[in-house]
Amino acid sequence: MIYHVRHRTLIHYAAPVRLARFNLRLKPAPWPGQWTSDYALEVEPKPTIVESRPGGWPVHVARLVIESPIRQLTVETRFRMGVQGGAILPQDDDPTIGAVAQAALVDREMGPAAPAHYLYASARTPMLAAIGDWVGAALAPDRPIVAAALELALRIQAEFDYQPGVTDAGTPVADAFAARHGVCQDFAHVMVVALRLAGLPAAYVSGYLRTLPPPGMPRLVGADAMHAWVMLWCGPTRGWIGFDPTNGCITGDGHLFVAMGRDYADVAPMDGLFVGGAGQSLSVMVDVAPEEEKEVA
Repeated sequence: MIYHVRHRTLIHYAAPVRLARFNLRLKPAPWPGQWTSDYALEVEPKPTIVESRPGGWPVHVARLVIESPIRQLTVETRFRMGVQGGAILPQDDDPTIGAVAQAALVDREMGPAAPAHYLYASARTPMLAAIGDWVGAALAPDRPIVAAALELALRIQAEFDYQPGVTDAGTPVADAFAARHGVCQDFAHVMVVALRLAGLPAAYVSGYLRTLPPPGMPRLVGADAMHAWVMLWCGPTRGWIGFDPTNGCITGDGHLFVAMGRDYADVAPMDGLFVGGAGQSLSVMVDVAPEEEKEVA
């Protein structure tokens, strides 16, 4: 599948602020099975400094500095992306959880996607015993890894309520787990913690999800949003496989990978600071359109 993606963020400040510094993680990082072209970044007002660099994980970071007073900031990215590959399914010869956990401990790779980086707790994903107790034997060492991870994603989908607005980017995973509600970010954090407690390399992914309108209805332009899911290292043969606990599935060509890290903080689409005490409001518009729809339009 080939998609055209547009992501527009508008921040309005209650009073002028100065010396705004931002980090953007909106340009898709290289990842097997996908490609990106025609990437464009537009910022208004124009920044004094724009510096781009790869991150410590599979993430691309753009640093922006605006030195003049501003009341409003607009950030828009556009790009074309291709996602390929058929559906991934559990196989009879998949390695066991125990075998993958052992393989991760002896793997000597140290690149951004090396499994060693994603084995242990991070600031947003502490090793919570309550999550381990909840998982129980579902991630036992003798279970085949892909089937067990898919079962876990389906369990999160079934037992947690998707409720926008009840959590935010700073909600601890312990709170979302105890309440059994939240959004994709919360569910991905819960699954990451559960997998790491079993000794498995699990990463948090930020990206886009193709959404389909109801039958007979047109797709709403700008109604999409960024999405989060989990990448699980399933051994040297199977490699990294994506699992979406919000939708209870293995990721496919409707999931567009942007960045991967230990938790949300590593891949937050936008963060930073400004000098000033004013409040702010934020609105985001995302459009993920299959290329064939663009051609028809």
